[in-house]
Order: sequence, then structure tokens, then C-alpha cells
Amino acid sequence: MRPVRLPRRWLFGSLAVLVAAVLLGLTVGPAGLPLRGVVTEIVNLVPGIDLAGGLDDREAAVLWQLRAPRVVLGLLVGAMLALAGAGYQGVFRNPLADPYLLGVAAGAGLGATFAIVSGGNRLLVPLAAFTGGVLGVAATYALGRSVGGRSTNSLILAGVAVAAFLTSVQTYVNQRNSDSLREVYGWILGRLLTAGWDEVLAVLPYIAVSAVVILAHRRLLDVLSVGPDEAGTLGVPAARVRLTVVLAATLGTAAAVSVSGLIGFVGIVVPHIVRMLAGSSYRVVLPLAAAVGATFLVVADLVARTVVSPGELPVGVVTAFVGAPFFTLVLRSARRTW
Repeated sequence: MRPVRLPRRWLFGSLAVLVAAVLLGLTVGPAGLPLRGVVTEIVNLVPGIDLAGGLDDREAAVLWQLRAPRVVLGLLVGAMLALAGAGYQGVFRNPLADPYLLGVAAGAGLGATFAIVSGGNRLLVPLAAFTGGVLGVAATYALGRSVGGRSTNSLILAGVAVAAFLTSVQTYVNQRNSDSLREVYGWILGRLLTAGWDEVLAVLPYIAVSAVVILAHRRLLDVLSVGPDEAGTLGVPAARVRLTVVLAATLGTAAAVSVSGLIGFVGIVVPHIVRMLAGSSYRVVLPLAAAVGATFLVVADLVARTVVSPGELPVGVVTAFVGAPFFTLVLRSARRTW
């Protein structure tokens, strides 16, 4: 068999679109910035280069203190959610799996809710959401192993049960603290608000490690697609690969949602788009999903902060507006196969 490699046209094409999305995200907004000045400022970051024609002090402050951290955070969160979604789909051999399958979203939502209604330091919200997401998946694994061993079906059903329980607790907490309801739902709908580079630096190590681990398993996910028994005959430890990818995807997803809220559909829509365009091999799907996911979320955030300017929509509303119709088309197109 010939090895499957990422075609150069898809690699360069996705990178070109990503660069265009980043430049749009940096220049477009309530305080518009000139494209030439933004490009000059970026080029001047290279040591030894000092081009004229950059931004003035006010524009530079908008770029580096407000706009750039938000765009970079969108790149990280979008790439991570898409990678995690593709990894989950490969592990569970289910094209409808997404990063929130095992209770990450419910756990993160409950943790963030507790932090918000407590009235304490708002900087604790990301930490509480991250902790809740990890604990939610840990509870899912414990329940799944206790009732079904290593069965993926048992793990998925355990995720449904744990998510339902955590969501019910969150609903009860919200009802008891109705004065914080608006802020809680603002977080749940997703947003990419930043106060500088702190959020980016907080999640960067987790997302970087998770992305490297998932990408390193792209060949094994191709082998795993034939089934765990067949993969075992080829020398691939299916259970260990499944656990490693799920742990990496969970860690990265928990870190992403801790600073962005629950942004839906990125992890399920983007891998499907990549498969439709470039094929089903995970050696192609995973790197392209990261690039397309980053582009998708940066563009969605751009729409969210400009379509009702000077107001702002939650970015999760924009991704759902695009993702829900696409998901419907995927279900209709898959009906024949099923």
C-alpha cells in the first residue's frame, strides 16, 4: 500500500486561507486598522527588521493588547476543538462523535457555574471550568469501566448519563442563583473575550501537548479504523491508543472551553468538511482539521463582533447558525449508507 500523505495543494491552500482569516481578524472591527500597517507591525517582529509605515501608538495598542490576543485565542481554540473532534471520531469509529461526547462540556459548565454564582474572583472561572471538565470525563471513564469494561458503547452511554446528571445539577444551581443567570448563560454560549495575553498563555501548554499527541497518533487511527481486533493482529494496541487519544483530546478540550465557553459544532463540522474535500485518512484529516478549525473560529468570531456592532454576539451562536444546517445535510447524505 502506498503511504497516505497530506497533498501539498491542500496544505498550502489551507494555510493561505488561514493567513487571510488572521489578517481579517486583526484589521476588521469597531476600530479598523490599515492592512499595510498591520502587516508591517508583524514583519517588524522579526529580529533585525525595522520597516517604516507601521501603526501609530493608539493603533498599535489596539492591535497587540486587544485584537491579536483574541485572534490567537481563536486559532488555538478552533484548532483544538477540531483536532479533538476528529480524534474522538477516529477512536470511537463514529463520524457523529464530538469533543463533548464524554462529559467535558457538562463538567466544565458546572464548574464555571459554581465559580460564577459564588461571587468570587472571576479569574477562577477558567480554572473551575477546566477542573470540572476533567472530572466529568474521569467520572465517565469510571462509570463506563464499572459497567462495561473497555466497550466503547458503554463509555459513550456512560458519557450521556454523566452529562445528564451534571447538567441537572447545573440547572438546579442556576435556579437557586437567578441573579447570576445572565452571566452563566453568556459563558455557556461561548465567547473569545480576552484581557490581554493571559488567557492565551494559560491554555497554550495544554493545547500544544494535546495537539502533538493526537497528531502523533494519526497513522494508528488509520489502522484502528478497521476495528480493534483487526488492529490487534497488525500489532496496534487498540485499548492503549484509544485511551491516549481520548486523554489528550479531553485535556485539550477542557483547556479550550475553560477560556472560551462551550462553543459548539466546531469539533463535528470541521472534520466532516475535511473528509468531504480531502479524503478520510487521518494522516490528512487531522492536520487539515486543525488548520480549518482555526480558520473557522477566527472567521466566526469576526462575524460575532461585527454583525451587530457596536454590540457583540456570542461566537457559539454563530458556529451553531452555520453548524446546525450543515449537520442536517450530513445526516441526510449519510442516510443511504446507514
